[in-house]
Amino acid sequence: MASLPFLRRVALKTLPLRPGSSHALLLLLLLRRPLSDAAHDPPFSLKSLGRTSKPRRSEARKEPPGSSPGGDPERPVGSDLPFDFKYSYSERSAAIDPIGFREPPRFSPFGPGRIDRTWTGTSAPAREAPDPERAARERDRVLGAPLSEEEVAELVERYRHSDCNRQIDLGKGGVTHNMLDDIHNHWKRAEAVRIKCLGVPTLDMDNVCFHLEDKSGGKIIYRNINILLLYRGRHYDPKQRPVIPLMLWKPYAPIYPKLVRNVAEGLTFEETKEMRNIGLNSPPLTKLTRNGVYVNVVEKVREAFETEEVVRLDCKHVGTTDCKLIGVKLRDLVPCVPILFKDEQIILWRGKRDTKSNSTSHA
Repeated sequence: MASLPFLRRVALKTLPLRPGSSHALLLLLLLRRPLSDAAHDPPFSLKSLGRTSKPRRSEARKEPPGSSPGGDPERPVGSDLPFDFKYSYSERSAAIDPIGFREPPRFSPFGPGRIDRTWTGTSAPAREAPDPERAARERDRVLGAPLSEEEVAELVERYRHSDCNRQIDLGKGGVTHNMLDDIHNHWKRAEAVRIKCLGVPTLDMDNVCFHLEDKSGGKIIYRNINILLLYRGRHYDPKQRPVIPLMLWKPYAPIYPKLVRNVAEGLTFEETKEMRNIGLNSPPLTKLTRNGVYVNVVEKVREAFETEEVVRLDCKHVGTTDCKLIGVKLRDLVPCVPILFKDEQIILWRGKRDTKSNSTSHA
């Protein structure tokens, strides 16, 4: 396209300047237009400004942990962790198979083609069968010699306080997959990490401690109600940390069989209805708060079942979803039979007891 000064010179030489003509108006517009019109300026380049297209080191994008080796986005990520990847390791029981899925299993929460494992809808199984002995030897190598009492006391005093900046909150999701990456990120600069547990997982703290040690490779050196300290080991090397591909979103929970049946097993319909009415009219055994600490609830329910047949738990403001999760936990831990969830109230029946075995045990 011709430049603006060139058009001016051509117009002055060739166009007639009769007053009132269209040529005169056009020439007047061209003369009034400024020479520094941004629309006709040539585009600048980084080279003209003394810069190259190569970004600075501070501006270079860092590869996230668990990314493909060599920065190749086409290559899936491989991990040597000897267990199946799940959203939650402590709150998903492998004993109960789902009866359906809320989304197709082909939608992997790790993203399409990002890992070398296949998502089944609930987990991403390891490509090779795990070797427990090899994993135990590697864990013992990283942990090294046991800590002395003085070393444990020093670490506890450093990390057990509430103002510790090396803390991870463990909620109703329990020990999640992405939490493992958070633990290793803290272990880069700290020997231990403080974990504060709240909500449904606190019903079974032994299960939480087991999965934290098993999946991270660390060791619990301090446990006080719902506060844990997870130690990384004497020979932990942040540069040799395992590859943990992150989940990009929380997968939808699958559909499981119905928790509460219309007729409880071992009872008739009328007996089940009577048990529900007795439970609704009985005083609550305890009141649970949202995101509370439930470490003593299992023992309270067991003690109550020694004299009572039906127990009611007041879960007002806890939420319907958490109420069902609590009922599932109590069903397996006490054990008992949940017979009603209504108005954030949990009604538990102790089930059929063998009177002969009870009488012989008391004798």
